[in-house]
Amino acid sequence: MNDFKSDFVDNMVFYRTQKGLSQLELSGICDCGKSTISGIEARKHFPSFELILKIAYALEVHPADLFLRNASKSREEVRKFFDEELSETVKSMVERNFPLN
Repeated sequence: MNDFKSDFVDNMVFYRTQKGLSQLELSGICDCGKSTISGIEARKHFPSFELILKIAYALEVHPADLFLRNASKSREEVRKFFDEELSETVKSMVERNFPLN
């Protein structure tokens, strides 16, 4: 299976589990059979574009997140993460590796 298909399945299972939904519950929300969801998760089938949208809606994620987890994070969220988590680390690394004379 192509990597993007494998990533899709892994992320679908991740978000389904995170939401506490069973395959049956997800299939009900998506208006498809449980065998459709189990077939996708077993990597036997790949969903249509329409079903991908239904799955994303049911899991309350952006469809892009099903292919690349957290792909829909906004630039503001990334900047906030950098400011809160990385800026001090980066600053320390720069000072350590490029000391002022």
